[in-house]
Amino acid sequence: MTVEQQTTTRPLVVAHRGASAEEAEHTLRAYRRAYEHGADGVECDVRLTADHHLVCVHDRRVERTSNGAGVVSTLELARLEQLDWASWKNGPGDAEGPDADPERGHLLTLRRLLDSLVEQGGEPLTLIETKHPTRHGDDVEKTLVQVLRAFDLDRGDQPGRPHVRVMSFSGRALQRVHKLSPKVPLVHLVSAKGRSLPLDGTLPPGVRTVGLDIAFLRKKASVVQKYRRHGHGVFVWTVDREEDMDLCRELGVDVVITNRPRVAIDRIRGTE
Repeated sequence: MTVEQQTTTRPLVVAHRGASAEEAEHTLRAYRRAYEHGADGVECDVRLTADHHLVCVHDRRVERTSNGAGVVSTLELARLEQLDWASWKNGPGDAEGPDADPERGHLLTLRRLLDSLVEQGGEPLTLIETKHPTRHGDDVEKTLVQVLRAFDLDRGDQPGRPHVRVMSFSGRALQRVHKLSPKVPLVHLVSAKGRSLPLDGTLPPGVRTVGLDIAFLRKKASVVQKYRRHGHGVFVWTVDREEDMDLCRELGVDVVITNRPRVAIDRIRGTE
């Protein structure tokens, strides 16, 4: 049974870019902190470097989350790996001491994240969002499918392996993934600003799950049941307020994606 077919009323908690309220987003440390909290899964954004490596970076440019400058797609992996990706969040002295994490400020590649998920075992829900528009076009999805195949994660949910979902605001990107690897489940993201889908509960061919902006859900909670009536899963992002966590549980959504997995877990599981 997939997460979209679950019968429990408790949403699963997925850590948005790791436990990113506590640690620098998209760092291995942020994801390990999410594991420690007991998150049901993790979420990451991926971008393609100039030499075609998938890296876990949200922004088009590197300035906000590193000590470097430039556009991710124009920089090679070796250059990106020279940057500090954590001090902006935690401060330059945070990792000092004998127990410092040697990977704390390192750039996280998708391959390294998947290595970590496979090593820890279990079946963590693993949400991978491709970012568009980009100069690399469909090479992003082509490279993503190649990486998933290398980890044997392109054949749908398997026992004892990460359960991967590919997400995007771009319907064309999702269709590319579906054509290349039809067994990989897809999530069509919908923002409160600039919606790209009719909100009648239908989804494009091959897509079985919608990812709704919490800002939209606050205004129109009834949309959840529209997707439910069509047999679709409902994920919600980014759920950081406790009242929004309560709303998601009341509406019976499948997954809440949050920067605060520890708080969400306590809030959602604590009422069981």
